[in-house]
Formats: sequence, structure tokens, C-alpha cells
Amino acid sequence: MPTVGILRDPLFEALGRSYTEDEFQELCFEFGIELDDVEEEEDAGTKTRGAASGEKVVTYKIEVPANRYDILCLEGMKRALRVFLGLDSPPTYTLSPPEPQLRITVEPP
Repeated sequence: MPTVGILRDPLFEALGRSYTEDEFQELCFEFGIELDDVEEEEDAGTKTRGAASGEKVVTYKIEVPANRYDILCLEGMKRALRVFLGLDSPPTYTLSPPEPQLRITVEPP
């Protein structure tokens, strides 16, 4: 199973509450994923988060099933857990009619 690193604080902010490590591990178990490891390291900064702040950041290493590619990032994990907890309704998808079909003609050289 793939393991993804999700920052704890943005995840908890998106879920609307804080969890202890044991509570979050139980939530993961109920949802069908596994909290593999918890790492605490100094914030090195990134292009998306900006310059290093020098604070400690906690990263959850979460094992996800190979067929759940929708939860390989913070946004997908947030949406899936919020739907599981009943905080959001499941997304609805609609099938739109196909665009006009293209025709490709291959002629011999």
C-alpha cells in the first residue's frame, strides 16, 4: 500500500477539530486506512507554504489502499474523512454528453 505524508495541523483544521494520536488512529482504522508513523520535524518551508518558520511540524504517514488514489493528498483525504464523519455530503457526479466525435483517416504512404 502507498504511504502518504499529510501535515497534521491543516488536516485537523479541515476536519474542524483536533484529535489525539490514539483518536486519529481509531478514525483511520474505522475508515479503512492505517496511521503508519508520526514524524515531528522542523519546518523547512516549501514553495506552497512559503519560507521556513522554524516551528516543529507534525506529519502523519498514512497507508492508503492502492485503489484509493483520490486520498493521496491533503484535499482528497480531507474530503473523504469529512464525508465519512458526516460533515459533508458525498460529491455528486453527472455524466455529460460526449463532445462531437472526431474522425481520423489514415492513408497509406
